[in-house]
Amino acid sequence: MRQGKATRWDSAEYLKSEADITAYLDACFEEAGDDPAFLTHALGVAARVRNMSQLARDSGLTREGLYKALSAEGNPSFGTVLKVADAMGYRFALVSKARKPAVLVSKSAATKKPPARKRVTRSIASA
Repeated sequence: MRQGKATRWDSAEYLKSEADITAYLDACFEEAGDDPAFLTHALGVAARVRNMSQLARDSGLTREGLYKALSAEGNPSFGTVLKVADAMGYRFALVSKARKPAVLVSKSAATKKPPARKRVTRSIASA
């Protein structure tokens, strides 16, 4: 049996836009469960897509410290993760597992009047 050569997968190569990065992070955070290493790895992948030097400046960390914290061997503090997320334009939110998420309604949609109901009349024919 002939074996093929495996190539290393790098998710960062497929993240071409901000929408791609956001969708990737959403999926990773949904799938990660309680695995903090997976979450920080996902944040690291998204960070590599961006300019790491600028991200380091924006987060107040060194570039080397950022690479180390978000590497597979890294174990960043929660504060570091929050700084990186903030520098990337994201924030963390706690969502209750007991309640279903509320539906977000825009202000304009909330103030719109519902369409008028048509009055339906029926005639009853006598037998």
